[in-house]
Amino acid sequence: MLNELFILAKIKEGNIKAFEAIFKLYYAPLCLYAASITGQIDIAEEIVQDLFYTFWKERNKIQLFHSIKSYLYGAVRNRSLQWLEHQEVRNRYKATFLFGKNEDKSISPQEQLEYKELQDLINQTLLQLPERRLRIFKMHRFEGMKYAEIASALSLSVKTVEAEMTKALQTLRKKIEYYTA
Repeated sequence: MLNELFILAKIKEGNIKAFEAIFKLYYAPLCLYAASITGQIDIAEEIVQDLFYTFWKERNKIQLFHSIKSYLYGAVRNRSLQWLEHQEVRNRYKATFLFGKNEDKSISPQEQLEYKELQDLINQTLLQLPERRLRIFKMHRFEGMKYAEIASALSLSVKTVEAEMTKALQTLRKKIEYYTA
């Protein structure tokens, strides 16, 4: 902790070498962490790059109460979750826009509200899944990857991917059954 306070003090003084050392140490792991939340490596890289840009730009204002590592991981988690929330808003807007385009009057406001509540429940449930399970679920359901592709990408066995998907779907079913009961 003392070493990190020393490094942070150097960064606040404008020492680019100290900043580069922190960047080199944490950039790749933070990208992987962000990708496990967002499911997209390019978005993860943008999140981490933006974090380090802000970290350098606002270095004089940063007050750490824990370690630099915990600060960076917490910031990446928060930014990744904000990105997911933004995507949800965009998807909701797109769905509303499509409903408006089709002028489908058969869907009542009550049904729209129930749909939104169910969608929120699903999203909350997904965010509570363990990171690996959530990543596998997203890769399969949102990116259309097959189990074998996921297994290869994550260096897992196909059986492990199948087991994780089964557990994710069981969790969703339990939440939905509780909601609809």
